[in-house]
Amino acid sequence: MERRRLPQEAPTPGRIRWGRRSRQGGDFRAGSSGRTPARRMQTIMVTGILGRKIGMTQLFGDDGAILPATVIKAGPCVVVQCKTVERDGYAAVQLGLVEEAPVNANRPMTGHYKKAKVPPTRIRREVGVEGAGPAEGDQVVASVFADGDRVDVVGVSRGKGFQGVMKRHGFGGGRATHGSMFHRAPGSIGASSYPSRVIKGMRGPGRMGGDRVTTRNLRVLRVDADRHVLVVKGAVPGAPGGAVMIRKAVAAKPESASAAEKSAGKRK
Repeated sequence: MERRRLPQEAPTPGRIRWGRRSRQGGDFRAGSSGRTPARRMQTIMVTGILGRKIGMTQLFGDDGAILPATVIKAGPCVVVQCKTVERDGYAAVQLGLVEEAPVNANRPMTGHYKKAKVPPTRIRREVGVEGAGPAEGDQVVASVFADGDRVDVVGVSRGKGFQGVMKRHGFGGGRATHGSMFHRAPGSIGASSYPSRVIKGMRGPGRMGGDRVTTRNLRVLRVDADRHVLVVKGAVPGAPGGAVMIRKAVAAKPESASAAEKSAGKRK
């Protein structure tokens, strides 16, 4: 008996289908054969993107000044859900960070991703949109930002465990000499007769780090959309490999004069 091949369904533009990852450009291919490239969503309507911190390096500016920089693997992300003002009361999109490692999602989350026809992701975040946002299933890459843009980077700071008051709050401590026997202790925590209790908000030892931290007003130095790389000036919270969210700066401020400009001004 002769077997007939079933006609393959034509790929829907702007949709990310289940498939394998291309080795050349990191694009996602439709189906198991990987022959039909998926269209990239290159729009400035989305105000943020998800990624992972790679590490820090340094770049040289046009004036020769050394700029500390952080390399971030930004995206690719897929639009999992769209929030509208009519239905949800605000406009936003839910992004999922697509990674090579497979994700074990439960049945409710699998159905949530199945509505957008995208594979499940480990990290999901909501970002704002400006104007008409993208549709569910569209792809968002690092090209949403350009060189010179101002961004805020949100991440989880490094966990430092249980720490004392000197490291956690910057207490000065006692004298280190003459046998004072009071060096790194917190000292008095309240009066005895009145109010006979510890005042709320007293700073003491405890768990340090592992908090959500936002570093604001960082300048984008390099954008490589083909390799999904974003380089920003300065440090961002978290350890290398940690998940971060890069969004448009809420309160962008002009950059101060560089070190080379300051030194040139002093010579004059």
